[in-house]
Amino acid sequence: MTEERGEAEEVDSVLAALADPTRRQVLDLLAARGEVTATRLAEELPVSRQAVVKHLAVLDAAGLVTGSRVGREVRYAVRPAALNATARWMSALAADWDRRLAHIKRVAEAAEAAERASRG
Repeated sequence: MTEERGEAEEVDSVLAALADPTRRQVLDLLAARGEVTATRLAEELPVSRQAVVKHLAVLDAAGLVTGSRVGREVRYAVRPAALNATARWMSALAADWDRRLAHIKRVAEAAEAAERASRG
């Protein structure tokens, strides 16, 4: 598998994980609180602890969070690397669209100028 293909799959996984609003809330809470247990997250969300654990598993599979055992607890924290790869992809996509739109603008302005010149 090429590095580009691996990064594309990582972006796909991140976008799929972030498509769910509860998972976005979980990620926001982790970003704000640092290391947090699933029990603590469930106290702040309108879902059960078991649902939080399932959401954390999806976020973990996407590389967005990591869990570390501390005694009997598992504490979760945000892993920014996967978000960074997705942000780079989105930035490149936005830059490509900006280039395309600038080209369309130049073509439209040239056509408009040519039309004015042919009338005048």
